[in-house]
Amino acid sequence: MHITLPATRAALPRPLGATTHALLATDATAAPMVARIALGLLLFPHGAQHALGWFGGYGFAGTLGWMTDTLGFPAPLAALAIVVELVAPLALLLGLGSRIAALGLAGLMVGAASTHVSQGFFMNWFGTLPAGAEGFEYHLLVIALAAVVILAGGGAASLDGRIARR
Repeated sequence: MHITLPATRAALPRPLGATTHALLATDATAAPMVARIALGLLLFPHGAQHALGWFGGYGFAGTLGWMTDTLGFPAPLAALAIVVELVAPLALLLGLGSRIAALGLAGLMVGAASTHVSQGFFMNWFGTLPAGAEGFEYHLLVIALAAVVILAGGGAASLDGRIARR
């Protein structure tokens, strides 16, 4: 029996490369691009409020305190959520790691929806409810948009697609 070894390391199988390619692969279609950009544009201001204190937000420390003290989330998970809220929308706008970013945001929205279930389904469309008293309707829409990106990838004009085609 004769075994032939590859001449270079480049010739060795690269399972991580195949996994990475599978995560980045996407068709250059418009639908996942629209979902990806909508998610990024809608959720970036929210993440900037929580992480940076922009747009009237409390910043990282204030949001962390609210999530741990008021909502009862463990501090490491709350900190991770704040970082994901800021970084994932930026990744989606670039189309870089779109599936992972969308999955992170979908997970956050499941957690956020759980804090709104007691308020019912509907958002505060007419501004008559106190802050935080709206239902989970918005969260379901975000999860649905994220599902499009998770299933289809970043779509047209994504860095994912450019990297995967190389």
